[in-house]
Amino acid sequence: MKKSFQVMALCVVTSICIRFAAVNTPYTAYATSETKKALDDAKEERENLQNELDEKNEEVNDLKSEQSDLKSELSNLNTQLSDVSNNLAQIEADIDTKKAEIEETQAQLEAAMQTEADQYAAMKKRIQFIYESQDFVLIEILLEAESFADFLNNSEYIRLLSEYDREQLIAYQNTVASIEEAKALLEAEQAELESYQAAQIEEQNRVSGLVTSTSNAVSNYSDQIDAAEAEAEAKEAEIAAKDNDIAELQKKLEEEIRLSRLAAASSWRDISEVTFAEGDRFLLANLIYCEAGGEPYEGQLAVGAVVINRVLSSVYPDTVVGVIYQNKQFSPVASGRLELALAQDKATASCYRAADEAMSGVTNIGTCVYFRTPIPGLEGIQIGGHIFY
Repeated sequence: MKKSFQVMALCVVTSICIRFAAVNTPYTAYATSETKKALDDAKEERENLQNELDEKNEEVNDLKSEQSDLKSELSNLNTQLSDVSNNLAQIEADIDTKKAEIEETQAQLEAAMQTEADQYAAMKKRIQFIYESQDFVLIEILLEAESFADFLNNSEYIRLLSEYDREQLIAYQNTVASIEEAKALLEAEQAELESYQAAQIEEQNRVSGLVTSTSNAVSNYSDQIDAAEAEAEAKEAEIAAKDNDIAELQKKLEEEIRLSRLAAASSWRDISEVTFAEGDRFLLANLIYCEAGGEPYEGQLAVGAVVINRVLSSVYPDTVVGVIYQNKQFSPVASGRLELALAQDKATASCYRAADEAMSGVTNIGTCVYFRTPIPGLEGIQIGGHIFY
């Protein structure tokens, strides 16, 4: 149905359009409260997500840096452990060599002691034989001398024989002493090696423990990095989804801007041309209650006027029900608050009064078709806690 347009309405719309054109961000003045708020909220959430992503990426970088330091430390520890293990293997080889030397020296000592014992026993027998039979042996040896020179020689022979036995005994005693000293030295060296071996084993255990703990720490950092990177990827996915939401809201906002401007420039019908259905008053009063129940009466009337202005505009549905239930236009509809209010008829007497006046054509906001809570850059008619535009 073609709608008429009154001269006075045209003047008001023209005035409003001129005022809206002066706004730095003209789309704000034409956006619905729900869409503009949703877009602002989406952008804020997107910024928060980006900040969280930046923090998470920084956390990942810090974890990777700390893990890199630990890996370097682990490499050094493994080198130390390798050196300690090599030293320990060399010490164990030296200990085995010393043990073999000690066993050889022990065998030499036992052999020398046996030789000493044998020599000592033989000497004792010769001396015993000579002295026990000295009257016969010595006299026989001496008497066999054919000359005084032979006699002296035989005497010297007896002396040398005795001296030889004594020298042999002393030599073997010295050998035994030398071997015992060598054995004592080897045993001392072995004890020192075993002490060093014990210290090296302790150091090996210490370094091995550090290697294990550092390796576990590196592994733990890997787990933390994986978790942080997973969170970062999730944040990136959230940001991508939020970007899509923002793009959709931006499109919706642009469409509403177009409709808002179109409404201001399109034809309007007179209130006398509207036929209200039974229940429109009840529905409008409860919507006013949901949107402006806590506002002064002027604010309640202004909300009712917005609904009726849309009914009068050729851009929007031409019934109260159609306007109120138009998709995504009034938040109480989407949230279910209107349904609850209708079920209990929450509308107050002032809400019904505002509905009656609005339905009779009374408006205190001109031809405004939107309202919302004030935001920076939004110009319009402020009544109570709402801006009407």
